[in-house]
Amino acid sequence: MHEQHREVRPWRMIERRQSRKIHVGNVAVGGDAPISVQSMTNTPTADADATIAQIRRLEEAGADIVRVSCPDEDSTRAFRTIAKSVSIPLVADIHFHYKRGIEAAEAGAACLRINPGNIGSMDRVKEVVAAARDHGCSIRIGVNGGSLEKHLLEKYGEPCPEAMVESALDHARILDDLGFHEYKISVKASDIFLTVAAYQMLADATDAPLHLGVTEAGGQRIGSVKSAIGMGNLLWSGIGDTIRVSLSADPVEEVKVGYDMLKSLGLRTRGVNIIACPSCARQGFDVIKTVETLEARLAHISEPISLSIIGCVVNGPGEAMFTDLGFTGGGKGSGKMYVSGKPDHNVTNEEMVEHIVEMVEARAAEMRAAKDAAE
Repeated sequence: MHEQHREVRPWRMIERRQSRKIHVGNVAVGGDAPISVQSMTNTPTADADATIAQIRRLEEAGADIVRVSCPDEDSTRAFRTIAKSVSIPLVADIHFHYKRGIEAAEAGAACLRINPGNIGSMDRVKEVVAAARDHGCSIRIGVNGGSLEKHLLEKYGEPCPEAMVESALDHARILDDLGFHEYKISVKASDIFLTVAAYQMLADATDAPLHLGVTEAGGQRIGSVKSAIGMGNLLWSGIGDTIRVSLSADPVEEVKVGYDMLKSLGLRTRGVNIIACPSCARQGFDVIKTVETLEARLAHISEPISLSIIGCVVNGPGEAMFTDLGFTGGGKGSGKMYVSGKPDHNVTNEEMVEHIVEMVEARAAEMRAAKDAAE
């Protein structure tokens, strides 16, 4: 019910920028494809077992694409084992050594994160592009405000949107001249003003898909806030085809925050969206503790279900009208359960969490069954 209301309100609709579509393995990026959520491993890539385990955790959390750093031969050697052991598309992160790009393409990378202008002569660039083409790899051109080319810093005096976009387009031109168009571009900076301005300028200059991110955003709390401000601004204006929230935290948290961001804008609907009050003296139960428990207990649900948890009857019934399931505190140790926006039955505070988990899981099972039947 809640999602239906979202679809019919024109002031809720985001008109996405039209970009061309490419593929990262079996994941479409750009065009009319859903905005994909990415993260990156932080295990030593040469430790294949540890890296595989982390990738599987990221996939379980909902990641569509995972990036893996390949700084040396040991890493690209392990990459072959890693790629064969997981089903999610992998991006091999390459910086300066062109041979690592060739090795990663041969080892099963779905995409190479590489800046063509940084890997040496045109002959070397041609070798990497040939390997990408032969093995079905796309490429991500990744410009970072903290590592711009020397001649651009001399030209502009400092990192600025113009310098970042010029860098990106210079790299893109190399690929275009070689007849390779399966690429996406990012222009990240740790400064959100610089990041947003660069992406806005780049969006007008190319039809390539754009990978969004505020790089080096910081720890989980401040990094999430900075990313939401910067990336949210861009996504709201229709810019962005794939995202990564860069946090100094467990990479799984990057995926969670990414989906929360997209859910808040109605761009993706994976998982349970809990609408909850901040609580006050009117609450009929411990709202904060209940929401914390439910977030943990319902993290495994991937079906899009909206759930309202409101402490009292002031806003509870109104919020419940627009969610799939809801609980409103009523005092005297119990509250009202709402189903599809309508009051349904009473539940005691002691039974509330278990009862809500059971109802959400039942709703998710129904949705899976309906989807399987339709397919």
